[in-house]
Order: sequence, then structure tokens, then C-alpha cells
Amino acid sequence: MSAQTVLIVDDELHIRRLLKNTLERAGYGVEEAVDAREALRIAGSRPLTAVLLDLGLPDRDGLELVPLLKKLGDPIILVVSAREATDQKVAALDLGAEDYVTKPFDTEELLARLRVALRGRGEATSRPTVLRAHGVEIDFEHRLVRRGNEEAHLTRKEFDVLSALAAHPGRVVTHQRILEAAWPTDHDRRIEYLRIVVRNLRQKLEGTGGVGTVIANELGIGYRLLVDA
Repeated sequence: MSAQTVLIVDDELHIRRLLKNTLERAGYGVEEAVDAREALRIAGSRPLTAVLLDLGLPDRDGLELVPLLKKLGDPIILVVSAREATDQKVAALDLGAEDYVTKPFDTEELLARLRVALRGRGEATSRPTVLRAHGVEIDFEHRLVRRGNEEAHLTRKEFDVLSALAAHPGRVVTHQRILEAAWPTDHDRRIEYLRIVVRNLRQKLEGTGGVGTVIANELGIGYRLLVDA
């Protein structure tokens, strides 16, 4: 069995075949499940690197599987679903999924999202003291941020929001998760506060590079820190 094994959970045969061929060409081992029951059985019987999870399963809503799969070895979960509603994406991410890809999908993009999630998992267990994102250098040890050769003077709240994004490099982090990390003691966490802080961060970090070169907006869901490979 490959050192990196991915479980495909989807009741559509042609989707499973497409994903299986894509993953095997990329060097992953592959397991398949057609429903929630089989997915949980496989996840409980062997270690999995990641799960590609459809939400429209015949025996159970895929959203219910996210926390259950996380308890079984904590694999990376990428939701691959035809559901496009923002609330479904937010729910999956808040429940613990690392990313969300909407059907129909580009196989190369899906592989890229998987690589980002795998890299993020490795950095989360041993996060470097310095992270770089498109000309911006974030020094966590000294709480310093530089753009080019100049120091970017961030407020404490701006650094807290940036740190919340940097904890999951390259991955989308929901508004709720950022608010909980940056405003841990506040009961009145308003998304308007977050938008103001992100706008200020962009002005300080992106400069003439253009909006979205360092912090990308996932409309209605959250933000993503675009770190260097």
C-alpha cells in the first residue's frame, strides 16, 4: 500500500474512476467507498492520508461524516461536491474539512488543492518561524512582518488575523474561525470588524501588487493566505 492513501467516497462510478485514475497517476494509493457506511468501515480499519468526500451519499449526508472521519485518524478531508451553496461550504469547513471543490472540477486543480492541504498539515505540526507570501515575510518568533526591505507595522489585531490565516497556509479559513482566533474573549464577534482588519492588512502587505496577491477572498466563506511554495 502507498505511504499516502486517499479514500474516495462517492456513489457515482464515473466520478470514482476519474478520481482514481487522477490520484494513481500522481502516485497515491486509492481506496473507494460508495456510501457513508463503507467509508467509515475503511477509515476505521486502516490509516488514511486524505478523503475526497461527496456530500450527496445514498445513506447519509456527507456533512455528518466530516467529524466522524476526523475522529478516525484525522485524515485530510477535501469535499468534492455538486452543492454550490455558500452555507454548505462554510458548514463543511467549520466541521473540519480542509477544502471544498465544486463539481464539475478540474483534476489538476483538485490535485493542487490536495498538495496544499498536505503541505499545510506538515507545516501545522512543525510550523516554520518565518513564512513567506508573495514578497511578504512573516516572522512569528519576533512578531515582525516585512514587505520587501521595509517593516510593515501591524496592530496587534492585524497580526492576530494574519496569524490565524498563516496557521493554515494556502487553505481557506472561514470567517468564524478567524473571528474565534483573533477575538477569543469577545462575545460580539462581527464580520464587519474582520473585514476592516483585512482591508487594512491588504493596504499594508499587498501595496501595488494588487488586491488578492497575499490574502485571497473566498466570497461569503472566508480568506486564504497565498503563501510561497
